[in-house]
Amino acid sequence: MDKKIMAFVIGLLILSAVTGAYLITGNSKTMKGSEITVLAGAGLMKPMNEIITNFEKKTGKKVNVQYGGSGELLATLMTSKKGDVLITGEYTTMDKAKEKGYIINDTIVNVTSHKPVIAVKRGNPKNITSLKDLGKENVRVAIGDPKACAIGKVAQKMFDKEGVNINENLVAKTPTVNQLLTYILSGQVDAVIIWEDMLTWNNSKSKLEMIEIEGAKNQTIPAAVTSISGNVETSKEFVEYIKSDEARVIWGKMGVQSHFLI
Repeated sequence: MDKKIMAFVIGLLILSAVTGAYLITGNSKTMKGSEITVLAGAGLMKPMNEIITNFEKKTGKKVNVQYGGSGELLATLMTSKKGDVLITGEYTTMDKAKEKGYIINDTIVNVTSHKPVIAVKRGNPKNITSLKDLGKENVRVAIGDPKACAIGKVAQKMFDKEGVNINENLVAKTPTVNQLLTYILSGQVDAVIIWEDMLTWNNSKSKLEMIEIEGAKNQTIPAAVTSISGNVETSKEFVEYIKSDEARVIWGKMGVQSHFLI
């Protein structure tokens, strides 16, 4: 091969290699800059999965998600220093994260709310009609761990307020609300306290029924950008999206359409 042609070919190869490396590096940076991690309460899994999918399709940005009990999410923030957005099942955990400096205060929004209820097997074989019935003899109960998840904190407050003692009936305290569904659906317990909207989930709506708790208050679902976020702008965009009209349709399918906050 002619020396001039060979030199030209070699030059092209070098240029291609350099350009390729630049494009890979550039794409890598772009992807990293468009990627966030969301820490969300386990009880929000159904709507959040769909909301995240829609957000990714709409924006072309990547959202990783870690579901867990409120205690686990707070520990992730504090020890692992991981997470761009925090979404919790009630306000206590958000307040703690804020107090410890892990939240950008002016990004906190109230997304929607949900209500604690008693869930029993279809037909209500133990004839449970109130919170006090959970303290009756031969009623097996599982609740969320107050130290680990939002529903546990809420349930414990209600028991304390009503003076209900379920210690003799308590089968388990779970770290997430999702595990309570497993206990009631598998027949290991007769009653659990979960979020009202979870009874609309496919695996539970035909097998369980809801018992209203007198005086139970709707619990606000807050979201915020964390102070350790590596991508604040995309995180803010996501927080805005989860309270948008488009996202409300998804929240509504979960059964919280009557609890939207303005």
